[in-house]
Amino acid sequence: MVSAAPDWLREELVTLAWCWRLARRDGVVVGLTSHDRDLVIGGTPYRAAPGMKPSALETSDSLEVETMDLQGAVSSTAIAAADLDAGRWDGAQLELMVADWSDPGLAPITVARGELGAVERQGPAFTAELRGVTSLLDAPACPATSPSCRAALGDRACRVDLSPRTHVRRVVAVEGRAVTLDAPVAAGTLAFGELLWIEGAACGLASPVIADDGTVLQLAEVPGLLPALPARVRLTEGCDRQLATCGSRFANAANFRGEAHLPGNDLLTRYPGG
Repeated sequence: MVSAAPDWLREELVTLAWCWRLARRDGVVVGLTSHDRDLVIGGTPYRAAPGMKPSALETSDSLEVETMDLQGAVSSTAIAAADLDAGRWDGAQLELMVADWSDPGLAPITVARGELGAVERQGPAFTAELRGVTSLLDAPACPATSPSCRAALGDRACRVDLSPRTHVRRVVAVEGRAVTLDAPVAAGTLAFGELLWIEGAACGLASPVIADDGTVLQLAEVPGLLPALPARVRLTEGCDRQLATCGSRFANAANFRGEAHLPGNDLLTRYPGG
């Protein structure tokens, strides 16, 4: 049952303001409003950002996936260009509301909520796609078979305890995508794992590890803004998702989420003895 619109939305002259509440994955929450003055709604300050505007939004009771574009200006105090380029806003939760700027104490009306998708920046402006909750319907109803494990190391399906497989070190040198640690970790254990920067300009950004020899790691990508070295990082060991690794290294073959011995699609085209 849809509740009736509040009285302040039924007035002949309304005092409306768009409000955006953005919550990043690292816990940072930013409030922005289209009003020309700052507002405080529900204890969260919403900074005046007249350049922020949503695209046309159409709601319905169908199951079609709905998206919306959010356009605005980059500023150093709210949405910085460096944070956009570094991916800090990727996957952020966004709630779009309409509030009465003459009485911010009144409960706002939520118009849309979802997750930020693709973020594009052109000079001092940016455009972000809002993916509605119905986008979850695009996910497969059941997992597809695969020869490798579909679980991530340490998740609920895998159940491997990552506490003894998480290490804190310092990066003392960066050359291209190779980083050097101040103390080694067991060689080969960090491949397919993750390096998380926990201090400096790159704090909170994660870099996948491609390979390692214990002291030098090859990363898939290095943040554009590197912290002053040495810088502390958190290293999480990885797994190549093969059954042999799952059994020999982790003694966890019982939780292997794959079909390592299932014949592939090329079974009928194989030559005898191949």
